[in-house]
Amino acid sequence: MLFRVARFERLFLILLAFSASFFALTEATESSDTGRGLLDLNSGYETEDQHVFHPPPTILPTIANTLQDLHSALSTMQDRYFGLWLGKWTTAIDWTAAVMGTHVSSTLSSLSHSLSYTMPGTFHRSRKLDVEAQMVENEINKYFGQITTYYFGEDAFSIRNQAYDDMLWVVLGWLEAIRFINSHSERHYPMAEDIEIEGSEWHGKQFIPSFAHRSRIFYELAEKGWDWELCGGGMVWSPHLGPYKNAITNQLFISASIGMYLYFPGDDNCSPFMKATDEEKFERHVDGKRLRQRNFDSQNACGSRSKDGLSTYDPIYLAAAINGYDWLKNSGMTNDKGLYVDGFHIHDWGKNGSIGTGKCDERDEMVYTYNQGVILSGLRQLWEGTGNITYLEDGHELVRNVIRATGWTDTDIAPAVSFTKSSHTERKSKQPPVLSTDWHGLGSHGILTELCDPSGSCDQNGQTFKGIFFHHLVLFCEPLPRSPVSPGKTHAASREIAKLHQQSCDEYAAWVAHNAEAALNTRDREGRFGMWWSAGARGWEGSVAQGQDLVPEQREREEEDGRGTLVQEKHVIVQGDVNDRGRGRTVETQGGGIAVVKALWEFLRRMGEAEA
Repeated sequence: MLFRVARFERLFLILLAFSASFFALTEATESSDTGRGLLDLNSGYETEDQHVFHPPPTILPTIANTLQDLHSALSTMQDRYFGLWLGKWTTAIDWTAAVMGTHVSSTLSSLSHSLSYTMPGTFHRSRKLDVEAQMVENEINKYFGQITTYYFGEDAFSIRNQAYDDMLWVVLGWLEAIRFINSHSERHYPMAEDIEIEGSEWHGKQFIPSFAHRSRIFYELAEKGWDWELCGGGMVWSPHLGPYKNAITNQLFISASIGMYLYFPGDDNCSPFMKATDEEKFERHVDGKRLRQRNFDSQNACGSRSKDGLSTYDPIYLAAAINGYDWLKNSGMTNDKGLYVDGFHIHDWGKNGSIGTGKCDERDEMVYTYNQGVILSGLRQLWEGTGNITYLEDGHELVRNVIRATGWTDTDIAPAVSFTKSSHTERKSKQPPVLSTDWHGLGSHGILTELCDPSGSCDQNGQTFKGIFFHHLVLFCEPLPRSPVSPGKTHAASREIAKLHQQSCDEYAAWVAHNAEAALNTRDREGRFGMWWSAGARGWEGSVAQGQDLVPEQREREEEDGRGTLVQEKHVIVQGDVNDRGRGRTVETQGGGIAVVKALWEFLRRMGEAEA
């Protein structure tokens, strides 16, 4: 009972954070029947009949409004930035386009979970015409069609010659699309014997072999970046530059490896590799040991897709993920705040043709938001692949470090999460969180921020980072399965472990809502999100056109004894919309907005399902 009461207290905090949106929705609903969104609470749609989640009535309007905001954000990104005739986001570069594709597939998963319905149609005498469900299905099919168009528009040949992290974004993107296809098919297109009318597979399943093939090709290209000689292991960033072992490439390799283990369905398409003779072998090494030799013959060149469509659970992928995280965790790549820095150079590498010290001994102290995010999905999935709860504990510790680094002080968030000790206690607070105005490493005022945000100087890469963090936070906080998806290959959580993971993630919901509200307040009249979310939170967005306001907390990074220190506050005078500076609003900033709004909706949905 105490657990349920505490959860309602957190929901109340989220309501406070979103009070403005709530009243706006209420007023619009009472005053007019026109302009209703994708989910209209007064549309006559009977959620009970459809077995939709039943959140507490007090948060239902907030959920509905957030889902409408998510739909609107996706529509704006695709209508404004996606060139259907080219099959790509025309202003994106290759790797940011892969991330935008990931955001679309992930958002479609959320839309798929927004209603419970069975396709094709629900025209039973005992049931009403499911107009709302058909609207959702139409939207999903529309945007999924654009994802399939992007498959052909993606410049795969160019990315093959780029850095290893660029390749791995491709892997994660198409694995996300496969996950969406499978979940949508299982949820809304059950087999014929399970429903009253004849059913069929969703048409999207025909694309799984193609998406799986591209995932495999780029994974096998990227895994060549693993190097044992320097630093005792780890991925190098690029095959074209001097060795730099950075956080993002290693995190991507970990998350891609465990993703391939759990979600890759196999691939019997050997293109673009030519068939080799029986004498030519392919071998992979993990932890210095030969795990497998595969003959590249006509029967077995690429492995075989499983007939049931499930993952082949190839242990080579699991071993690569375990090995990758072991190296990363012990590499010394986190600072005194528990945040990942950018990476390591090797002192004197290349001097006189040598490898220098051969050690990761020159650390780049720069901290970026996405370096705290990508590993989160890998840790959640590593737990599922191994049953080792240390991965969950490490993930929750990192999330808490990030939240603290934004200046958010919430006594409702326990200082640590332990799945092996009974010392985890929920801290209840009667006061709202204290939001520090000082820079804490990843922002202030409780809002996730890139260091380049206040000055408007973020490049195309930096504009993509925050959305990546929130996407992987959502994946990390997926509920733990109570029974294994594949006995003997994956693991399940006990009731206590599943509950503690959910409870711990629930503690982050108010912070997620705070960031989502700030991001939503940066939208312009066309619905485009800005880059610097703090501007929206402080009411500056669009409010300085008639005068000049100070933009505080822009700081320079200075080098002191090889360590980066944030010092010397500057004040910059700007005019107009602060988010029009620099690159302004772009497809990358829109992707970030989609990701944080989707995160809020998923947190609210999961909390509602837990209460049902």
